[in-house]
Amino acid sequence: MTRLSGSGDDQSSGPGDDPLSVALEVADAVDGLTNLWSVAAQGASLRLSPHQLRALRILESEPGLNLTTLAESMDIGPPTASRLCDRLEAAGLLERLLHPHRRREVQLVLTGRGRQVLNEVAARRSQALAAVLAAMSPGERAALSGGLRAFLGAQDDSDKEGDGPGR
Repeated sequence: MTRLSGSGDDQSSGPGDDPLSVALEVADAVDGLTNLWSVAAQGASLRLSPHQLRALRILESEPGLNLTTLAESMDIGPPTASRLCDRLEAAGLLERLLHPHRRREVQLVLTGRGRQVLNEVAARRSQALAAVLAAMSPGERAALSGGLRAFLGAQDDSDKEGDGPGR
């Protein structure tokens, strides 16, 4: 966890907390969510690494990418992406197809099995998250939902102004 506990100094004092204190609380929540996400994904019928799942999600959203573009999207080198695709292809989750207009280019396309695995992982993750949310009161869920909408809106505004991460 991100926050140190025990002294009481890190306890929130109300809705107007300073951004750093809230950031530490959010970091703890993200750690918990990341763990929940990972455990749910590992319970799927086919266990995939986070890198493999990310590659499949990218290919689902942008079918027909070539290896270089996938590597750039994942911020990995082409040899690493090639080995990753080799494993996914061997598992029957993606296939390499010749580009219809560029003879030397190979497209990466999810198979039906690849889409099925992604759907299974998404369903398992949604069920795990719903179980945690069910333990919250309706008011807490509404507050969380409102807070997340506000966070995303502020993030969008920050990105538009060029203040986002990595800028």
